[in-house]
Amino acid sequence: MINNIDAAAQAIISHHAADLGLPDWQPADAPPASEPTPIEAAVQLACLRMGFDGVDAQVIAQAWQRQSQRLGQFDPAAWPSEPQDFGIAAWPRSNSFAPCPQALGLYVVLPDAAWVGRMARAGVPTVQLRFKSEDSAAIEREVQAAVEAVQGTDALLFINDHWQAALRAGAYGVHLGQEDLQALPLADVQRLRESGIRLGLSTHGYAEMLRADRHSPSYLALGAVFPTTLKRMATAAQGTARLAHYARLMADYPLVAIGGIDEERLSAVMATGVGSAAVVRAVVGAEQPEEAAKALAERVRTLSHIA
Repeated sequence: MINNIDAAAQAIISHHAADLGLPDWQPADAPPASEPTPIEAAVQLACLRMGFDGVDAQVIAQAWQRQSQRLGQFDPAAWPSEPQDFGIAAWPRSNSFAPCPQALGLYVVLPDAAWVGRMARAGVPTVQLRFKSEDSAAIEREVQAAVEAVQGTDALLFINDHWQAALRAGAYGVHLGQEDLQALPLADVQRLRESGIRLGLSTHGYAEMLRADRHSPSYLALGAVFPTTLKRMATAAQGTARLAHYARLMADYPLVAIGGIDEERLSAVMATGVGSAAVVRAVVGAEQPEEAAKALAERVRTLSHIA
């Protein structure tokens, strides 16, 4: 189906680099890790030159190979977006976590329980407690206080990292990063699943989305969409074009876009098809946080393409 790998790679780049290439990407011609088919070799070469990391390039190449076999031809213009081509299982599933709303709306990440209470009372639909401490007693107190702070409101509370304290306090959900997930024994993952608590997982590209999907979590966080200095970025900022492809592929999940999102960028983010946008500074750093949160929450609601 391909006679010239470099020419096929250039054809892919000509169709997709304007949208999916990173602005500051450096061409890379790293050799593939295994024996690829000609299609896989061309796709990997193109993806590396467009700034995808090696693991994601390999995932995309395998999906493109499956797509080509399914369609009976290689089409450099047809970026793969069907779950079956990525090996994603169909729904419903026997190992899925408890569900949460498909559109989580404005999702505000907050440093302590006092902030959680303020935003819950302001009408923010989804809040996350990201409390950083090495003091286990302080963690227990803050998680319990956050759970109590949302009582009597409609806010859904996710606890970042501290899943055991979240279980003891009866939180609605927990949010884990990729490293946190990998560090958990399967028995603990199953304990979380059987408890009925909701699980959100961070992802930074194709390989991490597929890794997270194996656990069938309640939602996926996709990012970082834009550069952010709030935490060390695991990967380059993805941009809204890549976000739109991720959202199309993982459309069966509630999806939360995260990373550098503010009011100016909100329209472009929500246009990708995600059901939620996560913010930190756009609210916590505002002169009037409650008013900023109310305005952003309404804007996310009106921009959402999910009923």
